[in-house]
Amino acid sequence: MGILRLRVYRPVAFIFYVLIGRFFVVMPGVYQPVRAKSLLRANLENSKQQDLSLHSRMPNIKVFSGTSHPDLAQRIVDRLGIDLGKVVTKKFSNLETCVEIGESVRGEDVYIVQSGSGEVNDNLMELLIMINACKIASASRVTAVIPCFPYARQDKKDKNISSEKELHVERWKSIEWKFRSRAPISAKLVANMLSVAGADHIITMDLHASQIQGFFDIPVDNLYAEPAVLKWIKENIAEWRNSIIVSPDAGGAKRVTSIADRLNVEFALIHKERKKANEVASMVLVGDVKDRVAILVDDMADTCGTICHAAEKLMEAGATKVYAILTHGIFSGPAISRINNACFEAVVVTNTIPQDGHMKECSKVQCIDVSMMFAGGCEAYA
Repeated sequence: MGILRLRVYRPVAFIFYVLIGRFFVVMPGVYQPVRAKSLLRANLENSKQQDLSLHSRMPNIKVFSGTSHPDLAQRIVDRLGIDLGKVVTKKFSNLETCVEIGESVRGEDVYIVQSGSGEVNDNLMELLIMINACKIASASRVTAVIPCFPYARQDKKDKNISSEKELHVERWKSIEWKFRSRAPISAKLVANMLSVAGADHIITMDLHASQIQGFFDIPVDNLYAEPAVLKWIKENIAEWRNSIIVSPDAGGAKRVTSIADRLNVEFALIHKERKKANEVASMVLVGDVKDRVAILVDDMADTCGTICHAAEKLMEAGATKVYAILTHGIFSGPAISRINNACFEAVVVTNTIPQDGHMKECSKVQCIDVSMMFAGGCEAYA
């Protein structure tokens, strides 16, 4: 009986073994599409997770422009590959500024481009209102892009030295308290206003004084026009290897030494004394410019009295040509007429301030586009 059972089970076991073997042999081929689908699903899930992490690092950017410099704002968004945000700015009959954001900014990363040029006070107030409008509309973050920072020259309290010169030294010691400066630090006031309005971040270029960054309790990115300046010098001044970089005042020594080191040329500076604002009393050249191309470099020029006097001083000292390169070309008052009458080969400025009108009035004025730097700053912070 046992032998019979063994004879019966052996064929059954063999058939079962064959069927199971065939099943495992056939299964990879049969279930290959299922395995491919599962792998595809896993890849899609991973890509979705990567997209979500990328989205968390790069939230949606919306750029709005104030009325001070819409051309620069358009250049920035063109480089970012997005459209300029819709905003309506108007004034009431009593000249109050009214701003309406024309699209939703909820949860968005907002950048507002407004330069401190033209009607500075109106433009500053417009910027503050736009920042506050976006902030109370639930924007995730508001960044003020201020190519030319307003009131940057009022960064410290200067002592009143004009009265000191008119008084005898002994008499001055006794009544010194009467002539102490009561000037405001307006740059600090502007910093406080921007923070209170709701700005989370500031992007600007070539601040007149680096300590202005310390006036803020929020991040400040101070971009530099130096790379664009170096590129322009190499492409437009054939004799740049025989040039000398000159600062029109002692405060710009660090700026010119950096450019001179990059070009591997020498530098010089001019020491100036002012009678009062926008009026230079005397200038002393420190350095040898004889038989060289002099390149004046400064952060800004307003009435251009300083750079025009400096150009005359350089030509008297034996310079063959004089160029001026400025980050912010304000050019107020008699600036354009002074440039036309000066000995400059060219006066080069960036487009942190609109320059179309100045370029029409003066053929010596040339403009460098720095929109790529501001676009890069927006991308880096986003």
